[in-house]
Amino acid sequence: MNGPLPLRSMAWGIALTLVALPIVGVLNGWFASQRWPVRKIELRAEYAHVSAEQIRATVQNHLDRGFFAVQLSEVQKAVAQLPWVERVEARKQWPDTLLLTVYERQPFARWGGSRLLSRTGELFEVPGTDAMQGMPQLAGPDERLAEVIAFHAECLREFSGSGLSVRAVELSARGSWRLTLSSGALIEIGRVDATARLQRFLDVWPKIAASSDGPPVYVDLRYENGFALRWALPEPPVAPSSMSGPEPAPQV
Repeated sequence: MNGPLPLRSMAWGIALTLVALPIVGVLNGWFASQRWPVRKIELRAEYAHVSAEQIRATVQNHLDRGFFAVQLSEVQKAVAQLPWVERVEARKQWPDTLLLTVYERQPFARWGGSRLLSRTGELFEVPGTDAMQGMPQLAGPDERLAEVIAFHAECLREFSGSGLSVRAVELSARGSWRLTLSSGALIEIGRVDATARLQRFLDVWPKIAASSDGPPVYVDLRYENGFALRWALPEPPVAPSSMSGPEPAPQV
């Protein structure tokens, strides 16, 4: 009675193997790449800094195994390594399409010498950004990034309506604040009561501006009860040229 059972179990095992083997082969791309290839790549991206050609060239290296065997995590990881790419979403659409949504980093400011700060608060570095204009310049220790961002936002609010515009905010390693205005003027704030000192200056700035020809080149707020200002020296008048032209030819 017990004799046929091992043979029956072996037969079932062989049958299951014959059924499972093609499925495993399809999922691993052993022979499905020709029968079920990925024929289309649909992209959704802004293309401000990353081109469709860059994305397609990167993805193409992962599509030779067929529709079922394409590893979406590998595709996402490869595209995310492109400069300017922040995040990638990938999914398949039967029978032959790969759908990609690529989110680019949105630069908000420069940080230090060569890095950029994204609108999500991430620091990143990409080549060819020297020509990018119009971004504020922020600097400070990396571990105090959030503090610098917050103080920059506070400066924008405080300077609103003053006629002065902040171009750069810098926090030194010792914790001292310095601003650079769009005019090139430097404002030294110091390490103590930065907001209060800035407000004290801006409270009286309208009166100073009314009696001056323009913004100062240097403002020092590191005083307990006041501040110091320095304007550029007036340019000396241009002396008339002593060179004379050729003497006129004598009249005959």
